[in-house]
Amino acid sequence: MKENNLIKLGTLGQSIWLDYIRRDLITSGELRRLIAEDGLRGMTSNPSIFEKAISSSHDYDKDIHTMALDEKDCKAIYEALSQSDVQSAADEFRLVYDETDGKDGYVSLEVNPHLAHDTDGTIAEARRLWKALKRSNVFIKVPATTEGLQAIQQLISEGINVNVTLLFGLPRYRQVAEAYIAGIEARLAQGKPVRHVASVASFFVSRIDALVDPILEKIIAKGGDEVQIAKQIHGQVAIASAEAAYQIYKEIFSSDRFKKLAERGVRTQRLLWASTGTKNAEYSDVKYVEALIGADTVDTVPVETLDAYRDHGEPKARIEHDPDGAGRVLQLLLGLGININTVTLQLEEEGVAKFNHPFDELMETLAKACHGT
Repeated sequence: MKENNLIKLGTLGQSIWLDYIRRDLITSGELRRLIAEDGLRGMTSNPSIFEKAISSSHDYDKDIHTMALDEKDCKAIYEALSQSDVQSAADEFRLVYDETDGKDGYVSLEVNPHLAHDTDGTIAEARRLWKALKRSNVFIKVPATTEGLQAIQQLISEGINVNVTLLFGLPRYRQVAEAYIAGIEARLAQGKPVRHVASVASFFVSRIDALVDPILEKIIAKGGDEVQIAKQIHGQVAIASAEAAYQIYKEIFSSDRFKKLAERGVRTQRLLWASTGTKNAEYSDVKYVEALIGADTVDTVPVETLDAYRDHGEPKARIEHDPDGAGRVLQLLLGLGININTVTLQLEEEGVAKFNHPFDELMETLAKACHGT
């Protein structure tokens, strides 16, 4: 029998997590099967995923109706539903968490996306969600905005596990890693345990190409001296950015500063590849999984990409196949007048809006359900 491609990723040092949550996935036993047969090692969620789960399913109708009769507001209903699903999923992953000594087996829940530029609000909500979930194998997702950085450091210092989300740029990634390490150092200075404090940095991949490719296509259509360069790097910028981030990860977490922390049981903040579903139909549906396989990484994939990789993935450690290639791509991009740092800041701003919109839609859906319309 052919070896499961998803299982093989684990032997190459990469953990596969599912970027999806829905109640019937858990209650049907399907999640348990994915853990057992596909080596699934964790799960992530976001406001968009919950919006689709709740609005396109009747699984939540009874609970919504009951809470509406109890005069709960829409936000309270959403929190009750999302927290219940995350708790149930975390319980399914508990054995993975125990077997990997806390390396994997996590489920993520995001703070209200409207708090992305509110440091104090993010800290307060993360504390509240962490306390409500009552599970050591959960992550609270905090966006990698400027305001989020201080929140990340504070929450880590308090022993709250953080999944840093909406991370696109290399300078911002360095700041995220610094926030994690500074938070750990602050916790150690307080004499508190650090062994089971965990964090991942979710680097969003495909959205970079989704923004840059159309710019390159305009250059190609215009003709001239820059056409060949634009063709050469078309569809390569996102992967190059992620590969560069991985080199930064290796640099930071092999430093003398971190080695001292590691001796005291501190874990690295692994890079998690997010937004790895292919958005361009002309690309392979496993493009962003194949290119970014490497040790000490996590890849969180939507259901369609999970199924595709199981079917026709070709697992091989590729992330360092050309160590200098990423830098060349980004330099060529700059030569075309496209600054990757400007691009990623734009994506950060758009990413916050893209999470706010489904959250607001979900509140509207729940309001209608509460009033029976």
